Amino acid sequence: MLCAQADADPDLHGRKLGISGINFHEFCAMFANDLCDCVEDNEMPHFCTEDLIRTVRQAEQTLCFVCGNVGATITCAESGCDRSFHLPCASKGECVTQYFQEFRSFCCDHHPLQPLEVAPAQDTTCIVCMEPVGDSRSYSTMVCPACQYAWFHRACVQ
Repeated sequence: MLCAQADADPDLHGRKLGISGINFHEFCAMFANDLCDCVEDNEMPHFCTEDLIRTVRQAEQTLCFVCGNVGATITCAESGCDRSFHLPCASKGECVTQYFQEFRSFCCDHHPLQPLEVAPAQDTTCIVCMEPVGDSRSYSTMVCPACQYAWFHRACVQ
């Protein structure tokens, strides 16, 4: 109900859950506006049926700035920004979703950047998948903030 994509990747969108006949992905609910309180440590998130219904109804009127379809439940965490999107559209729209602490999301104009000035050397490979990362910084690549030598694809880290 929150992303309208029943076949979404469970590694990125979480387990499929159901409450009172409303089916949704765990992470779609955690990133949705005002739907889940901050989850600490290994606590299970708690979702209220009334809040789920309210969120689904609001989303029926909200367009995703990435795909243009209704049903967007996530709004950019930047104060004053009203861009909304579906969790499955986040990476396509170069949005950043932070899978920790407050589970915040940011649109492409407001997402945090790594405060580093390094660029990958020619022939640098991702240490997760061992595929090339390219020779310049981009949304799809990240560098280890500690050593500034190891490079990753954003999708591999996520």
